[in-house]
Amino acid sequence: MIVVKIGGAAAVDPEGALADVAAVAGSDDHDEIAVVHGGSTAVDDLLDRLEIEPNYVETPAGVTGRFTDEATMEAFAMAMCGVNAELVASLRGAGADAVGMSGVDGGLLTGPRKSAVRVVEDGKRKIKRGDHSGRIERVDGDLLRTLVAGGRVPVVGPPMLADDGVPVNTDADRAAAAVAAELGADLVLLTDVAGVYADPDDPDTRIESAATPDGFAALEKAAEGFMRRKVMAVAEALQGGARSAVVADANAERPVRSALAGDGTRVTPAAIAEGEKGDANDYGV
Repeated sequence: MIVVKIGGAAAVDPEGALADVAAVAGSDDHDEIAVVHGGSTAVDDLLDRLEIEPNYVETPAGVTGRFTDEATMEAFAMAMCGVNAELVASLRGAGADAVGMSGVDGGLLTGPRKSAVRVVEDGKRKIKRGDHSGRIERVDGDLLRTLVAGGRVPVVGPPMLADDGVPVNTDADRAAAAVAAELGADLVLLTDVAGVYADPDDPDTRIESAATPDGFAALEKAAEGFMRRKVMAVAEALQGGARSAVVADANAERPVRSALAGDGTRVTPAAIAEGEKGDANDYGV
C-alpha cells in the first residue's frame, strides 16, 4: 500500500503526480494506492475573494499553521470540496478509478476538536480561542481497504469529523500520516521542494535519509516553517505503523515512483526513538 500526499501550495503542479498515481494504480504490479490532498492556496484564494484575511499562527514549538475561525471554516470546507473534485476528475481522466471523499464521509477521519490553541504572538505565549480544528485519532481503515480492494483510488481531503459531530479543519500532512499509519503503508509526502535541506536555502544540501534517532534529530533541526509540520507528520506516520516515509518533489518526473526509488528525504521506523512517541501531538494548531 502507498499513501501519496499531494500538497496544495501554489508552486505544486499536481498533474504530474496524478498521472504517476494513475500509472502506479494501473501497473502490472498493481500497488494499492490512496491519495490525501491539501489545498492551502485554494483556501487562501477563496478567502481573498470573500475579503477574509487568512490568519496563520505559530505554536510554541515553532510550527506554523492556519487558525480557522468560523468564517474561515466555511470557506475552507467549500474550497476543499472543489479541490477534491478537480483531483478526482484528473485521476479519472488519466485512467484511475478514483473516488473522492472528505474525512467527514463515513466518519473516515475522526477525533477531538480543539477550540483553543497555544500560539506565540509578538514573542509572547498566548491561548487563542475560537478555532475550528481537530486532531485525528481514528481512521476507518476498513472503508479505505474496501475501496482499494475493489480497484478504486481513494482521494481524501480535510475536513475531518470532530467528536461533537462538527466538520473541522485538520492538517493534510498529518491526515496523510494517520492514513498511512492505519494502513501500514509507505507514505510519500509530495511538496514544492526536493526534500528536507540541511540549509533551507540551498537545495544542494538535501538530506537523503534518516535511519537512526540522531539522523532524525538532524531533520528536525533543519526543518523550518511548514517543513516542520511535514517532519512531524513523518514521525507520526512511523510511530503509528507506516513502513516508511519520504518527503519529495511533486514537480519531479514521475514523482511518486522516483520518491519510492530513492529521491527525496527518506525516513525509516528505526529513526524514531521510542521516547519520542506521542511528542508530535503537542505541536498541533
